Amino acid sequence: MRRTAIRLADGRELIYFDERDDAVRDQPDRRDLPPPPPASQLRYDPLTDEWVALAVHRQTRTFLPAADQCPLCPSTDEWLSEIPAPDYDVAVFENRFPALSGNLVDEPTEITPFTTVRPGQGRCEVVCFTDDHHGSFAGLPPHRVRTVLDALADRTVALGRLPGVEQVFCFENRGVEIGVTLHHPHGQIYAFPFVPPRTRSLLVAARRHAERTGGRNLYADVLAAERAAGERVVAGNGHWTAYVPAAARWPFEVHLAPHRPVPDIPALNEAERDAFGPLYLDLLRRFDGLFDAPMPYIAAWHQAPVRRDRELGHLHLQLFSVKRAADKLKFLAGTESAMGAFSNDIAPEQAAARLRAV
Repeated sequence: MRRTAIRLADGRELIYFDERDDAVRDQPDRRDLPPPPPASQLRYDPLTDEWVALAVHRQTRTFLPAADQCPLCPSTDEWLSEIPAPDYDVAVFENRFPALSGNLVDEPTEITPFTTVRPGQGRCEVVCFTDDHHGSFAGLPPHRVRTVLDALADRTVALGRLPGVEQVFCFENRGVEIGVTLHHPHGQIYAFPFVPPRTRSLLVAARRHAERTGGRNLYADVLAAERAAGERVVAGNGHWTAYVPAAARWPFEVHLAPHRPVPDIPALNEAERDAFGPLYLDLLRRFDGLFDAPMPYIAAWHQAPVRRDRELGHLHLQLFSVKRAADKLKFLAGTESAMGAFSNDIAPEQAAARLRAV
């Protein structure tokens, strides 16, 4: 894989990850762009012990443009996009409308004695999986999935070294039902200056289990139990297993986890990286086959924090959809949105059986 980094017209970084060693990426960004916006403001919620980002500049971000005005397609003589090259394999660049960035400004230190304020320090990147505007991740060949995985590993290491970054989160949103603002196949990476609530909950449970069992890894034990039970396993190979969690929150939710406990994507070995692509593509095609239509989904990589509690983590990909039937979506109503108490309309065992049958 050939890695080439350039700067866009406003100073943001773009990195090409090419599968050809002879790829030349010297095309300049010919646009006239304003400087990047200042970093967002983080406000602490004392009632929940959580940070909330106020990124008001994102209100004007690009929203579902026409195909010939897509900012993620390669540039042409008629249209200058975020990608100056006429083609690419995988491209990663700093988000033009980031929720977190290194463009810090002076901020007040508190709103009230209970609500402190800090800059939204970090970084947000966009990951373009293919230059084909009408493609999808499920349509990628296995070697391209490997390139994407290597790019995510590269960015996890690089972003984890930035000052103040506590966790690197890689994910893909697909489908207007999920809330995507660009149709082009792409994912995102957030370098958080704090450990997000979901990870904090996972760490609390993992630490409690380790203390009770003499240091055992909770996720590894749960994965072993699911593999032994088999009822909720959808597919697997010698290095990975895809299963529906016994307490799944979403109508169709699958965890794809390596058998060897590793903290993050960079820790995967060559064999594990090669084995991931074919199984993940099979899983995505099963999702699309459930209702014979492209399935809206979120694919979220759960990685250990970069600076602490890494021994408690177990890398896994959480794939889930808000679609519960061909013509029905799961909306987060009062109990889920207000209280975080989930209710699922489809039994995990039934969801696993339906996915196996596709």
